[in-house]
Amino acid sequence: MIIRMAYDARIVIDLDVPGPVINRHLYGHFSEHLGRCIYGGFYVGEDSPLPNEGGIRTDVVEALRRLNIPNLRWPGGCFADEYHWTDGIGPKDQRPVMVNTHWGNVEENNHFGTHEFMALCELLGADPYVNGNVGSGTVKEMSDWVEYLTRDGDSPMVRLRKANGREEPWRVPFWGIGNEAWGCGGNMRAEAYADLARQYATFCRDHGDNKLYRIAAGAADGDLEWTEALMKAISCLGCSRTPKKIFQGLSIHYYTVVGPWDHKGSATEFDDEDYYLTLGKAQFIDRIIRGHSAIMDAYDPDRTIGLVLDEWGTWWDVEPGTNPGFLFQQNTLRDALVAGSHFDIFHDHAERLMMANIAQTVNVLQAMILTDDGPDGALVLTPTYHVFEMNKGHQDAHRLPTHIVEGPQARPAGGYQVDLLSASASSKDGRALISLTNVDASNEASIVLDLRGREIRGATGRLLTSGALQDHNTPDGPDQVSPTQWQAVDDHPRGLQVTLPPHSFATVELDLG
Repeated sequence: MIIRMAYDARIVIDLDVPGPVINRHLYGHFSEHLGRCIYGGFYVGEDSPLPNEGGIRTDVVEALRRLNIPNLRWPGGCFADEYHWTDGIGPKDQRPVMVNTHWGNVEENNHFGTHEFMALCELLGADPYVNGNVGSGTVKEMSDWVEYLTRDGDSPMVRLRKANGREEPWRVPFWGIGNEAWGCGGNMRAEAYADLARQYATFCRDHGDNKLYRIAAGAADGDLEWTEALMKAISCLGCSRTPKKIFQGLSIHYYTVVGPWDHKGSATEFDDEDYYLTLGKAQFIDRIIRGHSAIMDAYDPDRTIGLVLDEWGTWWDVEPGTNPGFLFQQNTLRDALVAGSHFDIFHDHAERLMMANIAQTVNVLQAMILTDDGPDGALVLTPTYHVFEMNKGHQDAHRLPTHIVEGPQARPAGGYQVDLLSASASSKDGRALISLTNVDASNEASIVLDLRGREIRGATGRLLTSGALQDHNTPDGPDQVSPTQWQAVDDHPRGLQVTLPPHSFATVELDLG
């Protein structure tokens, strides 16, 4: 018999002290030509029996629109630095075939290219984030791609775009200058890449009223020297001048990987020790962001350059029987709690962190959506999807000061100190949204929400949990882990009192007076 206990906590939230805006792009997404993310995920082809628009699967689009998806990064990832964009335009039957050497060594027919990606973004209502090729491309190739996409009037690239059926230019706000240049993007030294980033970014022009937010390919994990090399390329230590606006942001990548690279662990078979180690590794992202932010602050004290975490999420062993190069993994309640903890940390860094992109949106790594290869094309929304949906009210809202003043002791796990309770809050348009994550695997939390500074006219709660941390959604059980109305929200002299079950994520929405 499992005996469950409760711990008491108090969280102070200052409703009348709006802080920095939580950029909606912290809820961004990532789609790479990897496994079944593009082909068989987003794109099924115009001849598919599944409902589609121009080959783009409409039920996937509808599900993602419910998240208010703000941006989508494409075509990679590692794939970006072997992708040549001109191979993916023009009549599909005339596009050359290539081999995707990074992911499964499979042939790529280039049927999903620039026009298809831009059509997908238009269907989603999402801003395109195009990642250019530095590793095997040229400055001219990248410059031409920007011109093809965004220039109006007349030019060689404009004429080519019009010949391929698109009269008006697209709006493309985000542009990546290569990917993981320290690894699959070229195995470069930081200083060598920094020079290339300056060169490539210079020739990625602003055409008309399309203003590019150029993102330099930044560090892996805690490599602060890489970040410093990029900052030195546009600024100087301690100087008073504003950094040169050659690029507007720099990226970092951080994955929650708890085992050795050749045995990362199962997505669905794990014990409590594995679980706490996972949450400890996930919460370590706070220290990673703080370190890179501190380096950037030294060269850019006014925070004019954005930090972009354009790859994050859990990374497990692939599901048995699947192609190891396709990175297909299940998604349990554990993954959802990783996402909930990440978002609280992201909100805490809203002054510097401008964008984050979970890896990846469909059928790869910590996906929002899993689709079936079969003729019925079953679609499953993962527990992680529901965290994104429950948290969408934070997008472009003002962060509110949130302090856990009483709560449980951190739990040691594999060298980490795991915070068992996580919270953040924001306000917008007369409403506030509070997010709460009880990481404790066994104990519920009795929490007083000490709400200060504004009248509370009403409160509603939603809860995401399940009987076991290993629970996940399948075509036969699509709602095993899905949100429910949260009834355990009561008035309290200090504001509200809530009872948060073990291993759960919840939101409370307030109507403010």
